[in-house]
Amino acid sequence: MPSQARLPQVTVMVNRVPVVVPSGTTVAVAMVLAGQACRTSVTGEPRGPLCGMGICFECQVTIDGKLHCRSCQTLCRQGMELDTEK
Repeated sequence: MPSQARLPQVTVMVNRVPVVVPSGTTVAVAMVLAGQACRTSVTGEPRGPLCGMGICFECQVTIDGKLHCRSCQTLCRQGMELDTEK
């Protein structure tokens, strides 16, 4: 069986907690791996990726201080800060 090459890893901060993911992972996947909802609805329900195409806006998070970013359309970078509490 041929050996599989491992992708380089990056560390992102999800609500100030480090999460290690393979390079090329979307922020939405990092949020799921961290066990975090992307945002909460106006009624307080946790929300996460729905369409995966950037159309529904259910996966919005704050990325490096920028509000309302679509996590399903953004790739993780080393040291990226993801915040669902803003």
